Amino acid sequence: MDLGVYVHIPFCATRCDYCDFATWTDRGHLVADYVDACITDIEHQFSRDLRSATSVFFGGGTPSLLPATAISRILAAIPRARDAEVTVECNPDSVDQAKLSAYAHAGVRRLSFGVQSMRTHVLAALGRTHDPANVDRAVRWARAEGFDDVNLDLIYGTPGESRADWQATIAGALALRPSHVSAYALTVEPATPLGRRVHDGSALPPDDDDQAAKYEIVDDALSAAGYEWYEISNWSRPGRTCRHNELYWAQGEYVAIGCAAHGHAGGRRWWNVRTPERYIDAIGRGSSPVAGEEHLDATAAEAEQFGLALRTRRGAVPLRGCGDVVSELSAAGLLVPVADRVVLTRRGRLLASDVTARFLAATERHGSALALGRLEC
Repeated sequence: MDLGVYVHIPFCATRCDYCDFATWTDRGHLVADYVDACITDIEHQFSRDLRSATSVFFGGGTPSLLPATAISRILAAIPRARDAEVTVECNPDSVDQAKLSAYAHAGVRRLSFGVQSMRTHVLAALGRTHDPANVDRAVRWARAEGFDDVNLDLIYGTPGESRADWQATIAGALALRPSHVSAYALTVEPATPLGRRVHDGSALPPDDDDQAAKYEIVDDALSAAGYEWYEISNWSRPGRTCRHNELYWAQGEYVAIGCAAHGHAGGRRWWNVRTPERYIDAIGRGSSPVAGEEHLDATAAEAEQFGLALRTRRGAVPLRGCGDVVSELSAAGLLVPVADRVVLTRRGRLLASDVTARFLAATERHGSALALGRLEC
């Protein structure tokens, strides 16, 4: 069975206007203690006879803001399978060729660059500090250091972004020949600077129809360029999917390292204390950094399994007793039956949450516990 390790790096040089993640711009003085705490936590967790990790993901925050030696020390503490996929999220502004070389020597195999847009006015609207030239330079350095697996993260639907802007972003991204592209619709969170601008009327909220059109644009462009969608927001060259993220969508097991990190094993999901200070303190006292947990019963686990699998190219085994829903949604062009599974059409991908809700509502109407079963239609 695969095992992932997620390492949360909560430090950033600046905070993007749309971000509500557990990140801080004023805690750089904690970096050394935080890295030591992560290593101590890893050693403690793997002392419980955990199997070797098949994937490791450094997310944040801005992992690439840390010295390369810090990432290398944390990674060296994690027992890994020989072919483990190791990913580091990078800001194009906070890498250089020497840092990427150090990553490669430490065992990092995959880089994920936060590009978001290739248009300067869109980047400014998001509060990003890099420009397209930084992206081009960072990817060239990555290639020079032998990184074949490079992901570019993109965001569509930013206020002020035209469809021509989005097409230019996609073209710019494809020109860099990434092995993987992630494209996400902008979500406005109330407590962020962007959220406050939308609330006071100084910025427009994303338009659903505009975002749907931009999703179709990116899907068409990536498909034409030889990329395959394998999850609603992710496309890759054949055989170059992100194994760590696939672990999430398959309800796999993963270890949580760092503040605000989440873990999952055996139907138990837990999350660590949110701030780096509290995490460092808990580890230093020999206490658990876990702030809360939940245990999924069989019904909740099956519902989650269905919803996650439905987001993927492979699709999901439909919930038992939902034959009528399958027929209705198939007739509406939202999904197609494939063997014993159902797979979302592109239109269905745009309405995935609604499709999932229809299935779950049908099971509630029947008054029966959820159960995954063979296709009934």
